[in-house]
Amino acid sequence: MIFNVEHISLKGSFTSRFLKRKVRFRLVAPPSFRNSDIHFPVLLMNDGQDYTTLGLERIITEAYQNKKLLPFLYVGMETDENRMQEYGTAGVADYKGRGAKAGLYSRFVTEEFIPFLKKEFRASSWAEDWVFCGMSLGGLSAFDIAYQHPGKFGKVGVFSGSFWWRKKPYTRKDPEDRSRIVLDLVKEGKYSPHLSFWFQCGTQDEKADRNNNGVIDSIDDTLDLIKELQLKGYSFPGKITYVEIPGGKHDLPTWANVFPDFLSWAFKKNNNPGAE
Repeated sequence: MIFNVEHISLKGSFTSRFLKRKVRFRLVAPPSFRNSDIHFPVLLMNDGQDYTTLGLERIITEAYQNKKLLPFLYVGMETDENRMQEYGTAGVADYKGRGAKAGLYSRFVTEEFIPFLKKEFRASSWAEDWVFCGMSLGGLSAFDIAYQHPGKFGKVGVFSGSFWWRKKPYTRKDPEDRSRIVLDLVKEGKYSPHLSFWFQCGTQDEKADRNNNGVIDSIDDTLDLIKELQLKGYSFPGKITYVEIPGGKHDLPTWANVFPDFLSWAFKKNNNPGAE
């Protein structure tokens, strides 16, 4: 009997000593994984529990069939009721105390889970081959971890990122709005020339416009982060890609529609020099 394997998929859990819980995950691999001894680039994703709702089985299968893209491993890490504490910015909780466990989550990803994937699933040992992505608060988390651990990642993708995350409440007496944590995170961090960034916003992500400049906050926050990255030395366009979706909302259907474009950016051939 002749049959065609479109992808290989498994679900499992990893017990983290940092988080003191089991982290459930899904791993998807291309058909070539079975009979190959090469090491694969990796897409690591926060909020892996949204795999089915995002329609990622179809999207990833189609990506595997695209000869212009490198074969890659998808690994989605599921969250639970601890999401608002584990996602955020490591070492700096927001002014309401949210994100208090973000430092522990960062250590789980970088010190436990990545070594596990490299050992058990032939994940690439090259930082340039690792892509970390997330949506909303999961996007903020992915950006924070990748930016602060450039020795682990080459690219980061953020869909409607929660870059409003701040140290103190917004006030009009702070026209530069420097209480947004990611701005100082970038300013105080090191420039890593190999890092690339992909940001997506929708024009209907929200209605809020706190500074009354006619631009919704999610777009303002993302563009301000891009400006901070430019000041650090990252080129835009170039190392920074920004995608604005007319009519796009802060929801899974919007992110699903743009996900194939994100994969094309992340795994386009001849764009990952470290691939083994």
